[in-house]
Amino acid sequence: MHVDLLTLYFLAIGTLLASSAMTLWEHRTHPGRSKELKILAAGYTTLAIGCVAVIYRFKLPWVWGSALSNMVMLCGYLLIAHGVATMNGRRYGLASALILLVQALAWGVSGTRGLDVMWMYVTAIPLSLASAMAARELLRGDGRKWGHARNIAVLVTGAHAALYAFRAVVLPWLAARYGQAILPTVSKITLYEGVLYSVVLPMTLLRLVREETHGQLLQESQTDYLTRLGNRRWFFEEGARMLGQAGRREAVALLAFDLDHFKAINDRYGHKTGDEVLKSFSAIARGVVGQQALLARIGGEEFAALLPGIDTTQVQAMGEMIVRRFEQTAAHGIDGVGMRTTVSIGLAVKTSETMTLSDLLAAADQALYRAKSLGGNRLEYANSDSDTQTTHA
Repeated sequence: MHVDLLTLYFLAIGTLLASSAMTLWEHRTHPGRSKELKILAAGYTTLAIGCVAVIYRFKLPWVWGSALSNMVMLCGYLLIAHGVATMNGRRYGLASALILLVQALAWGVSGTRGLDVMWMYVTAIPLSLASAMAARELLRGDGRKWGHARNIAVLVTGAHAALYAFRAVVLPWLAARYGQAILPTVSKITLYEGVLYSVVLPMTLLRLVREETHGQLLQESQTDYLTRLGNRRWFFEEGARMLGQAGRREAVALLAFDLDHFKAINDRYGHKTGDEVLKSFSAIARGVVGQQALLARIGGEEFAALLPGIDTTQVQAMGEMIVRRFEQTAAHGIDGVGMRTTVSIGLAVKTSETMTLSDLLAAADQALYRAKSLGGNRLEYANSDSDTQTTHA
């Protein structure tokens, strides 16, 4: 089926305007990416306007029609690159202004005598550069948040950049070798690819934003709102996975924490101070056990940490350090109030391959209750016949 250039331009205009409308609509359901989606929608609309200008470019005298339509198209591509860069917290304001300035100067220098060369070859350079900028920003983005959609977007923008680079570098040589007759065919190929670009890229970027939002919602559902540690659900899901990966030989230890007399702190100092105590303990515990440990708030004032691949002596030393640092921090003042608040800790170690996370937590809880019964502010070891404890002097 024969499709002329005019039909392809109208098809590109329709898809770009539809993509702009969908992107603009989507910004309402993704407030965290509202600015970026508005910029992208503006980019698609600008490209559509540029396509309209290309159709009517010969209506204006000298090179004004061609120059104006090309500059509008270039603005659209730069807006898309800027929108993607904004997702990474970056801006292309100065770079975009320089590219536009250089392109405007090139049009002024070319004049009518260089119009054909300028239109077919030179204008492809900044368009390729703008698409490459978008691809680069997509590669720099967080693949864990953006998911597989990022790879598709990189492929689309990268292929678009490569096609325009081909027009700028290879096409002049092909035209000189095989004649100008190949230029209409290349123009159709460019427009076919442009229509695909105007459909695939917007849909992919919308999916990218949706995947990011879904990931954020999932993370929020697994995070304790106050301490920003994992919550109970996350701890049991990730803990079971960690135990399964540990296998038979790797040691896995669990520390169960309970803040001593926490209700009395809330009653005496108020819940705001109580919240600060919980956040202070969370920061201390995270600083001691490190980022590799699974640390979660599993109850009101109850916490747990799962530590794989660390020997028992080292884990016990970590627990005792948390006991000391927490008491010292509270004594020096939390939320502007000096107080005596302490933590009791139960330590359990996986003793068999069949031991589940629930079994491990139950063993640590027994040691924790023993620490409580002995006055608190200490660590008790579940897998030892003799008490191993730390009491702050």
